[in-house]
Amino acid sequence: MKGIIQNSILALAAQAALASAGPVTERQSPYVGPENGTLVIIGGNAQDDAIYQRIIDLAGGPDAPIITIPTADGAPTYDDNAASAGTFRRLGAKNVTVLHTYDPKVADTEEFAAPLRTAKGVFFGGGRQWRLVDAYAGTLTERLFHEVLDRGGVVSGSSAGASIQGSFLARGDTATNQILVGDHQVGFGFLKNAAIDQHVLVRGRQFDMFDILKVRPELLGIAIDENTALIVSKNDAEVFRGTYVIIYDGGFWSREGSELKHLPDSSSIFYFLKDGDKYDLGKRQVVVQDLVNESADL
Repeated sequence: MKGIIQNSILALAAQAALASAGPVTERQSPYVGPENGTLVIIGGNAQDDAIYQRIIDLAGGPDAPIITIPTADGAPTYDDNAASAGTFRRLGAKNVTVLHTYDPKVADTEEFAAPLRTAKGVFFGGGRQWRLVDAYAGTLTERLFHEVLDRGGVVSGSSAGASIQGSFLARGDTATNQILVGDHQVGFGFLKNAAIDQHVLVRGRQFDMFDILKVRPELLGIAIDENTALIVSKNDAEVFRGTYVIIYDGGFWSREGSELKHLPDSSSIFYFLKDGDKYDLGKRQVVVQDLVNESADL
């Protein structure tokens, strides 16, 4: 089914007024992740069809309505394959809509946001995450993103579309993506009390999260490598496909143990999880029961 593209003219004045606007009021929940529904957080350069297929499955199958959001890219217009919409269709999704505006006044209208009322899946494409904030924070559209989860759907995204899912917006500066704590610091908060970075190993970013944790030490830091997903429901997180997810929780874990390791202090430490590893976001600890045993002699 051909996607519906909803474009609007860039409203510079409106963006300036809302440049630091925050998302809808954070909902009270006993969980770090969504109480209903699922997050699929991808570390950029999403090439693995299995990740997209998992999103389709979590949305309810090929007939489920999926909305893709290309806004972070910053292009003047988008076609009906934008933000991986073409990939979803190639894999059999039959009801894919590309939804876009740069104008928060448009994003706050029922006419624009209406496709989200029946959506079962949302996918945020890559680019600069602050553009998503400027366009959608505090609008009807953002509220309806959250309602997709409330209905048991899936919210997903890659690169900028990963970082926007945290409550703290990593690399949210309008000047450069090299500033970790920038002029936009509030994400959409699907994952609470957390900052999410992406492209971590490919771009040598494994130490960058500490720039955030120095000023916001209470946050959980999560950095995801390219073509790798973290799938989250309630407090349950699992690495899916790809290479590694790095966890910054002030502790350390290794599948071979850490008793004889000479480790840095808690302000400078992180550890890696790979495909199939599970993490309890509430307890901030690795779930060890189902880990694959590996030889300690390697």
